Amino acid sequence: MEISPSFWILFIVFVFIMLFLDLFVFHKKDTIVKVKEALLWSAFWIALALIFNLGVYYFIDHTKAIEFFTAYILEKSLSVDNLFVFIMIFSFFKIKPKYQHKILFWGIFGALIMRAIFIFAGIALIQQFAWIMYVFGAFLIYTGIHMLFEKEDEAEFDPNKNVVIKLFKKIMPVTNDMSVPHFFVKKNKIIYATPFFIALLMIEVSDVIFAVDSIPAVLSVSDDVFIVFTSNIFAILGLRSLYFALSGVIEFFQYLKYALAGILSFIGIKMCVNELAKDFNYDFHISNYVSLSIIVLSLTLSIVLSILFKKKE
Repeated sequence: MEISPSFWILFIVFVFIMLFLDLFVFHKKDTIVKVKEALLWSAFWIALALIFNLGVYYFIDHTKAIEFFTAYILEKSLSVDNLFVFIMIFSFFKIKPKYQHKILFWGIFGALIMRAIFIFAGIALIQQFAWIMYVFGAFLIYTGIHMLFEKEDEAEFDPNKNVVIKLFKKIMPVTNDMSVPHFFVKKNKIIYATPFFIALLMIEVSDVIFAVDSIPAVLSVSDDVFIVFTSNIFAILGLRSLYFALSGVIEFFQYLKYALAGILSFIGIKMCVNELAKDFNYDFHISNYVSLSIIVLSLTLSIVLSILFKKKE
C-alpha cells in the first residue's frame, strides 16, 4: 500500500508538537528528573508508539504493523547501549543531573535529523544496489562479534581525544567555565563554547556511530521508508526519559551487551540469508515473526540473568 503524503505530514507535525511540549511545557525548568517520573514518561512514549502501531494495523496493513513493532523493539533495544555512553559523557564533563535533560533534548533533536538522512540514504542504496544487503549483513555480524569480546574501560574514556572534538577546538575556543549552564558564553568580545556544548557534540557523535549499526539492522526488517522512519523516531523520542529511568535500574542491564551482540549477529545473518533466498529463489526465509521472537527472548534472558546474578552477589 502506498503511504499517503498526509500520513507523512501528520506524523512530522506530531513530532514537532511533542518536542515543543517536552522542552517548553513539561520540562521548561532545569530540574532533576527522578526515576519514578522517568519511568512514567518512558511508559507514556511506549504507549504512544503502540497506539501508532495500532493505527498502522487498521489504516495501512497488518504486515506493516508487524514490521513497525519489530523495528521499534529492535531500535529501542539497541538504543539502550547508547545510553551507557551518555552516562559516561555526563560523568566525564561533570554535568549536573538538572542540566542533563536540556543537553539530551538537543542531542535527540540532532539525532532525529541525522537518522532521517541515514534512513533515506540507506534505502536509496538498497534500491540502487541490492548487493549492499550482503555488506550490511556482514558488517552487523562483525559488529556483534566485536561487541561480544570488546572490553569497556570507563577510566580510558576521554572525549578530548575524539577527532571531531579536536577539530572543533581548532575552529572555536573552548572554556572550562561551567558557572552558567549555556552552550556558549561571551568573554572579552570572544565567543567560547562551554563543556555543555562539547558534551552535546559528543552525544551527536556517539549517535552517528550507533546509527551505523542500527539503521542497517532496521532495514533488515522493512524497506518501507515510512515504517523504518517512524519506528526509529518513536524509539528516539523516548530516549531522554529512558536515560533517567536507566540510571535507577542500571544493575538489571549488566548482561545487555551479550544480548545486543547476539541480536546484531542474528540480524546480519538474516539479511544475508534472505538476500540469498531472493537471488537464488530459495524457499527458506527468516520472517519478522522469528526476528521479533529472538529479539524479545534475548533481551528478556539478559535482564533475568542480570537480576539472578545481582541477587547472588
